[in-house]
Amino acid sequence: QVRVVESGGGLVQPGGSLRLSCAASRSIYSIIAMAWYRQAPGKERELAAAITRDGSTNFAESVKGRFTISSDNAENTVYLQMNSLKPEDTAVYYCKATWRVPPGVDFNSWGQGTQVTVSS
Repeated sequence: QVRVVESGGGLVQPGGSLRLSCAASRSIYSIIAMAWYRQAPGKERELAAAITRDGSTNFAESVKGRFTISSDNAENTVYLQMNSLKPEDTAVYYCKATWRVPPGVDFNSWGQGTQVTVSS
């Protein structure tokens, strides 16, 4: 089982920046993608950004141009650099790691979430 641990959340003023980190445990199985989701109170969980093993990325329209996702494949770690933060970015941010077992079956592991609050 792959375990996922997030860090880097906190309180920041509008226009500020935060960098989230997500580390997946070492495993014999390969991680093929990692992603950041977020969920605000009263809202559905949504995909914020994702990155595949080969470096392909995808962003929600609401964060495009402000957020950057990157990964260190050797350390099974993904980062989310958040710039120009807005109050509407306030949410619990969850990391998801997708890993593949030998027959080619994919599984998802979720972190516990880290709180990001954007407020003056």
